[in-house]
Amino acid sequence: MSYRDTYEKWLHSPALSVEEKAELESIAGDEKEIESRFFAPLEFGTAGLRGTMCVGLHQMNSHVIRHATQAFAEVILAEGPEAVARGVAVCYDCRNHSQEFAREASCVMAANGIKARMFESLRPTPEVSFAVREYGCIAGINVTASHNPKEYNGYKVYWSDGAQLPPHHASAIAKKMEELDIFDDIKTMDYDKAVADGLITLMGEETDEKFLANVMAQVNDQAAVDQVADTFKMIYTPFHGTGYKLIPEALKRLGMKHVICVPEQMVIDGNFPTVVSPNPENPEGFYLAVDLAKKEGADFILGSDPDADRVGIMVKNDKGEYVVITGNQTGVLLLDYLIGAKKRTGKLPEKPVALKTIVTTEMARKVAEVNGLQCYDTFTGFKFLAEKKDKLENAGEGKVIFSYEESYGYMLGDYVRDKDAVTAAVAMTEMAAWYAGQGMTLYDALLKLYEKYGYYGEKTLNLVMPGLDGLKKMADLMANLRAQPPVEIAGVAVAQQKDYKDGSVVNVADGSKSTMELSGSNVLRYEMTDGTSLIVRPSGTEPKVKVYILANGADKAECDAKVAKYAAWAETLKQ
Repeated sequence: MSYRDTYEKWLHSPALSVEEKAELESIAGDEKEIESRFFAPLEFGTAGLRGTMCVGLHQMNSHVIRHATQAFAEVILAEGPEAVARGVAVCYDCRNHSQEFAREASCVMAANGIKARMFESLRPTPEVSFAVREYGCIAGINVTASHNPKEYNGYKVYWSDGAQLPPHHASAIAKKMEELDIFDDIKTMDYDKAVADGLITLMGEETDEKFLANVMAQVNDQAAVDQVADTFKMIYTPFHGTGYKLIPEALKRLGMKHVICVPEQMVIDGNFPTVVSPNPENPEGFYLAVDLAKKEGADFILGSDPDADRVGIMVKNDKGEYVVITGNQTGVLLLDYLIGAKKRTGKLPEKPVALKTIVTTEMARKVAEVNGLQCYDTFTGFKFLAEKKDKLENAGEGKVIFSYEESYGYMLGDYVRDKDAVTAAVAMTEMAAWYAGQGMTLYDALLKLYEKYGYYGEKTLNLVMPGLDGLKKMADLMANLRAQPPVEIAGVAVAQQKDYKDGSVVNVADGSKSTMELSGSNVLRYEMTDGTSLIVRPSGTEPKVKVYILANGADKAECDAKVAKYAAWAETLKQ
């Protein structure tokens, strides 16, 4: 069926409301817009669905949500009656239409005889992972587009371990979606009737309390917090999102007496009116927090993204200015702190382990190994970190104390299998308080770590490739790098070419080949003779190719020079 035929099918479908039909009629003369909305379905990947919110097959709307949920329900039904009886947990964030989409998903599950436990109102992403595990659900659904712009929404799916769906289940849902008609094959029912019949039950404060009890059990050194609680001041912003309630509450329970929230950003609003991008990776979003920190003389700024799975921090430098600590640096600080705090308090387990992704700083490995921990890499995404944690612990090969990725995601404890800004906020605040008790800021602490472990510098470049030809450009770039693997980059020889698709490793000097433990992901890595790692990876959720530069050197200047040189090379890949 052509995109034009699909458009006509939607336009004349009785499933569409009057408003939806009017929206489609308004684009009748815009061929390019019709094509962009109907050229193909939104692809169901391992991260679920993500797209802009409007009427169309390639968009996020109630019809696409119902379609995906019907496919998901059939995958669960195929698991048998025991799986069906366990039901699903459903959560949603602050975005426009999120509650509506969560209700649609719950109603489709209910109509298929699968009970849904839905949060009564918006909640942090880690809480749906927790709820799946806590209540023994077979699966979970979270309506969120994390830190994407306001036009987006998404549909993330979890399996019974509380981690995002493994690839084979994601493939099964994608296959079912191909088989099912988006309008004719959907089962749904009235929301109020589903609640009255007990097919949808609402979760609220009782689940928050169970979750928070687990979060507070992660505190390692309460005495360190108590020592500075009267004087230590911090600023918190939820960027208009789901962290607004539980994070300040958790920090209060930690004993922090001066948690000052950014009032304009404590307002729940899916339009994110005070920021261009509600992403703690973008420092410009912190401008209101910085103004408040200056006014209050705060020690520390903390911000969580709209679905409260990522968290970013800013700290005072030696000049008294508030500066960003990157996700790589924050993870290194936290790993080093957790090892020290657990040793001090007798909480370090036997065979302790740290986990990171392949694109996360190698400094984390150095910190782990110097302190006697094993450090393992996984592919990007917390489902892989969760999978590795379970595999190691079930085999008795180690106890994971910390897992993280460079894009501001951190996982602690055993009760979630996803990144968790609530627990991370508590851990980071405890760490900042401990250093304050030593007369140090986290900026001072980071400089000390560089002295101890060596200097490291990282940069991620996003090569944006939008439009219908964007996917082709991304595919061509990866194909060309495979067809002609570089032997030299920015005037430096490549020591090893690694392809995570087939796990192959080629030593450039002599052409000898070997294999890595990891394979099955469309990622290329180049180990340079100057010690730098360069990684090229197409994004799974956005039209861009990411290039990661992981450098180290004798001092900051050497790291910066390496990063700048390879960044210039990365820019040439766009052409």
